[in-house]
Amino acid sequence: MKIKSTIIALVLVMTGLATTQAIATENPTVESFTFTPTEIDLLSADIKLSFELIVSHPFGIENPSSFITIKDSVGSTWGMPIFRTDFLENSAQKKVTYKGILTLPRTISPGVYAVSASEIRNNKIAGYSYGTGEIFAKKIRDLPGAENSLLIRSAGDLNYIYKTFQGPSYDSSLSINFKDTNKYNSSNKPIWKVGETYSPLDFYELKISSLELQIKSNSPSICSSDGKILKLNYVGNCDFTVFTSKTKDFSIYEDRQTVQITNSRIKSTLFIPQIENQTAKNLPKILNLPQVYSAAEGYVLAKTSTPLICVPSGFTLRLISGGICTLTYETAATPTYLASDVYQQTFEILRDPQTISFTLPNTANVSSKSLALTSTASSGAAVTYSTSSAGICSITGSTLNLLTGGNCTVTATQAGTSTLAPTSATATVMLTGAVVTNKKSITCVKGKSTKKVSGTNPKCPKGYKLKK
Repeated sequence: MKIKSTIIALVLVMTGLATTQAIATENPTVESFTFTPTEIDLLSADIKLSFELIVSHPFGIENPSSFITIKDSVGSTWGMPIFRTDFLENSAQKKVTYKGILTLPRTISPGVYAVSASEIRNNKIAGYSYGTGEIFAKKIRDLPGAENSLLIRSAGDLNYIYKTFQGPSYDSSLSINFKDTNKYNSSNKPIWKVGETYSPLDFYELKISSLELQIKSNSPSICSSDGKILKLNYVGNCDFTVFTSKTKDFSIYEDRQTVQITNSRIKSTLFIPQIENQTAKNLPKILNLPQVYSAAEGYVLAKTSTPLICVPSGFTLRLISGGICTLTYETAATPTYLASDVYQQTFEILRDPQTISFTLPNTANVSSKSLALTSTASSGAAVTYSTSSAGICSITGSTLNLLTGGNCTVTATQAGTSTLAPTSATATVMLTGAVVTNKKSITCVKGKSTKKVSGTNPKCPKGYKLKK
């Protein structure tokens, strides 16, 4: 019987071990960690903080207490323990609540305080001991850097010490991760010369969008400011401060800089050699351009304002058609030079002349209604016609329509080509007589009523029909 009992006991122990090992290990779960109120004003009557921590684990919770710590940005700390609310402290209890109240000293400084609870571990009966790690509250508000912190104010002022902006972007030694890297980068540099202006918004990125970025001069004899823009007035050291003002939430934050202001930029001057007029012979053709040099950026290339006539490429110019070729030259601003004026150069690509042979009879009677227009361009190209005598005559293609008596002036035009210059010729004919109109009559009926209507284009009155 003794041997049998020993065997049964061993089986039970082994079965128990197997059951324990089959359960997956897990950390204790923080159900919630809260403190109230989340904001305190030191001038209020009650400056007590209540804490509640709820933690759970399938095998129970080991710790009889947790230690609460509140800490400001400079490392000053206050703390107290909070205790389990199950007074028998049953370590096998799967969900445990800890509570406690801390009365803050009225000498505590206003500001943002991180609140945490010390680690809670599971009951060792599980065969392992895991902890929660340091415990923090969940997000309470959107205030950057204080989303889950305790806010302590004095007469409403938080006096939160926070870096409300970052920069300047042109100082690569700061290794700042800007959000808008297209705007804020080390290649975007200010120009520290007399006559220039400096806007902090171009080089400092706000982290709190509700605040206004401002600037003030600490050396007004060299540089001045209206609060938003710094003006560089004289050569010397300009000492200035970029800052955001104190608010109910934030303390003042500032960055002070000193820079050397040097002589003002000058406008670059260009000298453009004149290009002689060219002929339209053998178009299209290539012309070598004179080289234009600028101290600001070296060689300056031409741009065209007349791409249908001429197109530059590097130091050459492609002549496409006769006419006026217009080229422009300019240089952009640099840290040393201002942008140049826009320099313009024009020359003509002379097209071959041509003539038109065009005449009209001295007189014509409008009763003939029209005249055929004929002309010849020396180039053999097509000719078009137009008239300035509206109401007296009109033109349809190469036909002159005679409308009424008077002087009818007609212009024959050859528009020209890439190598031929446009040309025109004008002639006048005196129109006499009157237009003969052919009248006709129709018969219209309405019931038993009959009417005759006469005219050049007669129509029946309303209600009548044309008699067939």
